[in-house]
Amino acid sequence: MDDMVKKIAIIPARGGSKRLPNKNIIDFMGKPMISWTIEAARQSKLFDKIIVSTDSIEIKRISEGFGAEVPFLREKTADDYSSASQATLEALEQSENYYSEKFNHVIQLMPNCPIRNFENIIEQYNCFLLNGQNTSLISGFSYGMFNPFWAHLINDDGTTEKLFGNKFDGFRSQDLPKLLCPTGAIWISTRENLINEQTFYSNNYKLFEIAWQKAIDIDDISDLNLANVVYNLENKLERK
Repeated sequence: MDDMVKKIAIIPARGGSKRLPNKNIIDFMGKPMISWTIEAARQSKLFDKIIVSTDSIEIKRISEGFGAEVPFLREKTADDYSSASQATLEALEQSENYYSEKFNHVIQLMPNCPIRNFENIIEQYNCFLLNGQNTSLISGFSYGMFNPFWAHLINDDGTTEKLFGNKFDGFRSQDLPKLLCPTGAIWISTRENLINEQTFYSNNYKLFEIAWQKAIDIDDISDLNLANVVYNLENKLERK
């Protein structure tokens, strides 16, 4: 790995959350949610800087307590409408101005994916390097039994229709094309691509498959309950 390549981890963690209040710092297995992502980034030993981008003094305090840097607060992307990519772009600009240096590789780690670990980050980053770094690499997981090819739309009048029509009628599940669902766990791009495209969904972006258990993206109470069950099950199995 080239030591001259500067790598920054950016953890977007806005203070407001309507579906799950205080989502980014809510308790998960005895620690604030965001701490799991900070610790995974630190344990990977990949990054020159681990930055939390937030508008919240409380999130700043907690994040710094777990070893992340929060040298500034958000200015432009603290609303309900800015995307995570926009928040990361702002944090990249703020970081480069603050530290007076440029970062070659940008890794976005969402704080509401606490089961993703340092090994997942290292594995995906190594794949990013092998791919030639000419496109973004976004984590995703297989839909499994929740296959969208069998999805039905529920219309306003209560009628239903197949989302894909009759295209996949008669297909066995094992014969359907492979689908991956993006998750906020790990998104990687070069600085140049991210700035030019203004999104991680750059030209010819790719998805990197991770286990659905590691991909759990917590946005509401049902997601949190699922993450609790998965974490306890995984750790119970590891202890045996």
